[in-house]
Amino acid sequence: MDRSGPELRVGRSLFRDSRQVTALATGPSLDADARVALHDHYGRVRDLTEDLAAPLSDEDQVVQSMPDVSPTKWHRAHTTWFFETFLLSPRDKYTAFDPAYAYLFNSYYETVGPRHPRPQRGLLSRPSVADVSRYRAHVDAAMHELIDSCDSEAAALVVLGLHHEQQHQELLLMDIKHVLHCNPTDPVYIRDAHVPVRAAPTSFVTVAGGNCEIGHDGNGFSFDNERPRHVVHLEPMKIANRLVCAHEYLEFIADDGYRRPELWLSDGWYAVQGNGWDAPLYWRDDGADGWSVFTLGGRRALDPNEPVVHVSHYEADAYARWRGARLPTEFEWEHAVGCSASDALGAIDDIAWQWTSSAYLPYPRFRPPVGAVGEYNGKFMSGQMTLRGGAAETPLGHTRRTYRNFFPPASRWMFGGVRLAQDVMS
Repeated sequence: MDRSGPELRVGRSLFRDSRQVTALATGPSLDADARVALHDHYGRVRDLTEDLAAPLSDEDQVVQSMPDVSPTKWHRAHTTWFFETFLLSPRDKYTAFDPAYAYLFNSYYETVGPRHPRPQRGLLSRPSVADVSRYRAHVDAAMHELIDSCDSEAAALVVLGLHHEQQHQELLLMDIKHVLHCNPTDPVYIRDAHVPVRAAPTSFVTVAGGNCEIGHDGNGFSFDNERPRHVVHLEPMKIANRLVCAHEYLEFIADDGYRRPELWLSDGWYAVQGNGWDAPLYWRDDGADGWSVFTLGGRRALDPNEPVVHVSHYEADAYARWRGARLPTEFEWEHAVGCSASDALGAIDDIAWQWTSSAYLPYPRFRPPVGAVGEYNGKFMSGQMTLRGGAAETPLGHTRRTYRNFFPPASRWMFGGVRLAQDVMS
């Protein structure tokens, strides 16, 4: 289970073959070049999912370590179900691989039909991993036939399905990381030679305020929650040039940060007490040997200069308050990355997604698409917090500055980190 090589490495290069097709011909038909590009894009994304699953045994692929985690086998089947359900099943000549899969691998699309309960996905010992592989091959063959003759409206839905699968590629990695961490032998998903990093000194970049355009401009692909573009008024602010590093967070721990209720939001303090948090997820205090961290490459010594990953919104907020700072709003973050000061902020596709202080809510005039795909984002706009940026495990193209990631504030198994902000005092 320690496969290595140029085709599959933990980190950004993992996704270099997952190119995007965002420009499709308008009108009822696609030109030949667009159709060839769509075939290629479909094949690359689907193959990459299989590459990500390849280092895992069949036993690895069926484990569900907590209700929020889905087994690898389920991710592979669900992303296939999306294409079968929304593109193939409406076609008279298509024959479903197994009618039971419509129930087993629906995630949350209520208008499509009933579904197997999410917390019980790990109980699905059948269909087997091999059955899911055959399912993917069956659907892939039918999808390539569809791409040969589909119109631009169907092609746009294919592209949405591929972006959906790319999201599940990141979910697959964060889920299997949690699964393997629950094994006391600290198994390796894939060998990854950690290169020590040198963190730049922390500085704060001043960002001008004013009326700022927020949201996707319509050039290329975007999800519905990135639209419509609109204007918000922002006050001048400062944003950190990098993410918070491990040695800085260790100072928070040493100063009893996890035991000081004045630093925490009320729900966050309950989460700390109820869950026994005393450090980021996957960190371990090994006493005289120092701190270690569990990674997709196994357990290793914690690098004091590596960005902090796997903290909840509550932890990010408490740390910021302890530092005399705050988290940026998602609008401040997007504006700061897009303004002239962005060169000083580093790449937005950093090691970890960055928690913001913004609740995940609809933009003004937001309307979800008609039909079942309208359940994709809009129905989750309650009880979630927004993250911006991207992680090392995020597919290319999903790190655009308007991309809105979202999770409940207590979530820690996803790749969440911290970038600080400060007010500009007049």
